Amino acid sequence: MRGRRSAGILVYRAAGSGTEVLLGHMGGPFWARRDAGAWSVPKGEYPPEEAPEAAARREFAEELGVPPPAGDLLPLGSTRQAGGKTVAVWAVEGDLDPRHVVPGTFEMEWPRGSGRLREFPEIDRVAWFPVAAAHERIVAGQRVFLDRLEAHLRGG
Repeated sequence: MRGRRSAGILVYRAAGSGTEVLLGHMGGPFWARRDAGAWSVPKGEYPPEEAPEAAARREFAEELGVPPPAGDLLPLGSTRQAGGKTVAVWAVEGDLDPRHVVPGTFEMEWPRGSGRLREFPEIDRVAWFPVAAAHERIVAGQRVFLDRLEAHLRGG
């Protein structure tokens, strides 16, 4: 497989109003004041020699600072995002308290052209959303995973 690849885990739980999913708000200055389209499945890139499912588990732990919930992973398939990256996602039922998240960080030059490197969280906050609300917040290229999860939970 060529090109950039990313793998992640979508955690879901049953709630009084239906299914909720756990999403992370992307960190860094570009996303700071955005909400719609600024949330993501916890995921990250991986090298060709790493198995995608193993990468999904590792990236979840790196991005959130906690291991993914125990349980069998449900494959939700993959999709190619607008930027060309192929993203593979698995779902797992579980419960995770967003207050326990300790996000990983990345460095980037900010402000651009300043020559100064600053550190930012990969994910600056984590929250549970009903699936309909998650559709409004998640990056457009990842909405397909919400649809696939719902179809699976309906038995289709």
